[in-house]
Amino acid sequence: MKYQELAKDIIENVGGKENVKSVVHCITRLRFKLKDESKANTEVLNNMDGVVTVRQSGGQYQVVIGNHVPDVYKAVVAEGGFESAKQVDEDDGEKGNLLNKFIEIISGIFTPILSVLVASGMIKGFNALFIAAGWLDEQGGTYQILNAIGDGLFYFLPIFLGYTAMKKFGGTPFLGMVIASALVYPALEGIPQAGEPLYTLFAGTLFESPIHIEFLGIPVILMTYSMSVIPIILSTFFAAKLENYLAKVIPDVIKTFVVPMLTMLIIIPLTFLIIGPIATWASQLLGQGTIWLYELSPVIAGAFIGGFWLVFVMFGLHWGLVPIGINNITSQGWDPILALIFVHSFALAGAIVAVWIRTKSEKIKTLSFPAFLSAVFGVTEPAMYGIALPLKWPFIYTLISSAIGGAILGIFGSVGYVMGGLGVFQWPSFIHPEEGLNTAFMGTILAVVVGTVLAFVLTYFFGAINKNEEDSPVTEGTNEVKPTDIPQDVNSEVISTPLNGEIKSLTDISDHAFASGALGKGAAIKPTEGRLIAPVSGTVSALFGTNHAIGIVTEHGAELLMHIGIDTVQLDGKFFEAHVSQGDKVETGQLLIEFDIAEIEKAGYDTITPIVITNDDKYQRVEVVAQGNIKTDQPLLDLES
Repeated sequence: MKYQELAKDIIENVGGKENVKSVVHCITRLRFKLKDESKANTEVLNNMDGVVTVRQSGGQYQVVIGNHVPDVYKAVVAEGGFESAKQVDEDDGEKGNLLNKFIEIISGIFTPILSVLVASGMIKGFNALFIAAGWLDEQGGTYQILNAIGDGLFYFLPIFLGYTAMKKFGGTPFLGMVIASALVYPALEGIPQAGEPLYTLFAGTLFESPIHIEFLGIPVILMTYSMSVIPIILSTFFAAKLENYLAKVIPDVIKTFVVPMLTMLIIIPLTFLIIGPIATWASQLLGQGTIWLYELSPVIAGAFIGGFWLVFVMFGLHWGLVPIGINNITSQGWDPILALIFVHSFALAGAIVAVWIRTKSEKIKTLSFPAFLSAVFGVTEPAMYGIALPLKWPFIYTLISSAIGGAILGIFGSVGYVMGGLGVFQWPSFIHPEEGLNTAFMGTILAVVVGTVLAFVLTYFFGAINKNEEDSPVTEGTNEVKPTDIPQDVNSEVISTPLNGEIKSLTDISDHAFASGALGKGAAIKPTEGRLIAPVSGTVSALFGTNHAIGIVTEHGAELLMHIGIDTVQLDGKFFEAHVSQGDKVETGQLLIEFDIAEIEKAGYDTITPIVITNDDKYQRVEVVAQGNIKTDQPLLDLES
């Protein structure tokens, strides 16, 4: 392992394994909680190759590493035999409210498989389209193989969720897959069709259940777990808790095989006997409940969900609705929730076209076409954060048009039958499995046309586009020199300002690692507004889980680190909201992170934000070209290689 020796030396000089209570990491440093900090050899660590500096603060012994801290952390955990960050950091700080915690868990479970989930749904949708158009025969081999490709993930969905959920809950992912595999084991699923039941439980009630087999004399209520969602999530939650407990009490010499064996022997029967049936009934009730609410007034439901979907996305609340939609499809065979959001991306695209035509800003014209194209294909972030939100009215008119489009979908009873793609790729998911291109499907066409045209007309005539540009972060009206006014080539680059606020020197920062320039040259800003904007186009190279720090690699190769506040990692994400993900391509002016300055300072943390070039050794000059009060999109750093 590349960092094995470094990890070994770090552990030795923090007082050894026995002196470490826990270790986690943030975007630049290892954060140890030591039993006795006096046992740590700070001087040796400060002079160690691979260590930038050492800082002791807030009850933590911090070893500053730099950008490659995740790799060093993995080596330290492996070398020391420590538990993962999720396990050792449960008691640190406040975790936010239950809604935020729930959304964070759901997001962590579904995000890893969402792209293949959508891809599978698209294949199923297009296969349905081919049947409806008469291009394929349901008995033919082509249809059967395409159906297997599209349906495979959905049928074995519990196995995929078993991996991601177990990982999210801090257990062994493959153990989650084994639990899920038992739930969808074909021989057990086929038992109810093989013969008459032994007897019936709860006869005459909503929960009437025929009993075909028993486990140690206890009746087993066999359910169909293929394509299910909730049973495996609940099962892995308890499995992870049990596994971690057993890992602490089982002797090391037999732990490797005894812990998973006992976890399976306890959790799998428990799931068949209790967890599975209860979770299945809960998922069915959830599906019927959401459909009941929808059927109370499909028009109101469509207007509300369609109109506010982009707002839900901004605040991360959409993760509370996505699993409900998936659950409805798997348990009921159809879903209205995710269907009602269909118009929002087209309405946004219509608004962007209006901006594109009306704007006098060359910069916005340049951004508009790729933003429009992304919106049509269901990727709304570039258009929403880069253009519509900064100009305000295009965003408002998009919400209004999406609400009207959602109401039309409700009127026609348009629902989804598979988990489809986004934008134009979602269309095939509306094809009825038996009726094909029915009236409800035609309603989706009308809804998209009305939503798109309305958003265009409202934005074109009432968007106050050029007036809004004067106050918008996209163009930021000012007499100061803009980064685009300074000639750039491969040997030079200008980094604009990501925050509104007051320029400070790095030496004004209380954190020695930043103040000394050890983490890179740059500047600091005392923010006056809690919005961090992309100061340059590039790729998000790092986004720490607490959303307090972000790294961007620019198109010319500069590695930029922006760290909101000092020691704000201790807030564990509270008061921070990210609008991008690691790996995203971002454009100058795009909103990256929102944060609550007042609440952060009320909690006792300084919001001064260092902006540094972490690969400054590649540049002959990293010059701060701003002073005093500054606004976003004004030049901040001038780099010359």
